Amino acid sequence: MVRAAERAGRPPRTSVWLEDRAPRGGGRGGGGQPSGLDRDRITAATVRLLDAEGLTKFSMRRLAAELNVTAMSVYWYVDTKDDLLELALDAAFGEIRPPDPEPHPDPEPHQGSDPEPHQGPDPKPGPEPGRSAGPGPGPGPGPGPGPDPDPAPASSDWREELRALARAYRALLVRHPWLSSLAGTFLNIGPHAVAFQLAVQRVVRRTGLRTAGQAGALSAVFQFVYGFGTIEGHFVRRCAAAGMSQDDYHRRAMSAVTREPGLREAVRDSAALRQARGDGTVEEIRDRDFAFALELLIAGIETMVRRGE
Repeated sequence: MVRAAERAGRPPRTSVWLEDRAPRGGGRGGGGQPSGLDRDRITAATVRLLDAEGLTKFSMRRLAAELNVTAMSVYWYVDTKDDLLELALDAAFGEIRPPDPEPHPDPEPHQGSDPEPHQGPDPKPGPEPGRSAGPGPGPGPGPGPGPDPDPAPASSDWREELRALARAYRALLVRHPWLSSLAGTFLNIGPHAVAFQLAVQRVVRRTGLRTAGQAGALSAVFQFVYGFGTIEGHFVRRCAAAGMSQDDYHRRAMSAVTREPGLREAVRDSAALRQARGDGTVEEIRDRDFAFALELLIAGIETMVRRGE
């Protein structure tokens, strides 16, 4: 086991994916590491616990109890709790299966565009060591059992591929409400997260946008999805914790809001907007809102391409 004293004098850690230490396999080997464990099994159990109990209740002791081992046994396979959370983050991104790269020639860049494509979905400079890369596109069944991932279909139409990737990212955030917080904490450079980021970049490069505008398009679409999916995921979890359906929870909340004098005017002013959204369940209305907002962003990209920007 790597002890804290052995790390004295080392530079600050940036990511578990940048560590030289290889994961140790299962079985009882020299030094008395526990049998029956490996990093994949530990990571899968972490994802299950985060889904069931949330990030705030997660601890190495709770994980050890789930695995029926001692807390110290887990440290044979990860150095820190943060390392384990970072592994769980990428395992969740493994639920998204990006389309296989197709031999599409990239569109000719407009005159005056940058000679090299931007290499990340975040337009900001890369993070300094120890800082987050931000909540960009970035795992899922990962190791161990999990929901069967739906492959994002490959298509020659960048719009369809962009819609599929956006829907997959939204669904991921809703299934794992803890993911958005971790995606904003760690570098997000695990193999599954990187595969998703590269798939998104390939699609945006085919839009015809100038290279200088591609990072902005990535941010517009996937920061929108990040925010939408994060709020939706927290709402779904809150309803489940209350033991209520989303529709029942919404009706009760709106009834309480309309009885509050300070909020009554705001509710009345938004009545026309709510009516225009049409009938349907909370989930159906939310799906329509998401689809329309995504079409607005796609239309914006098309407009910028026609304008040569």
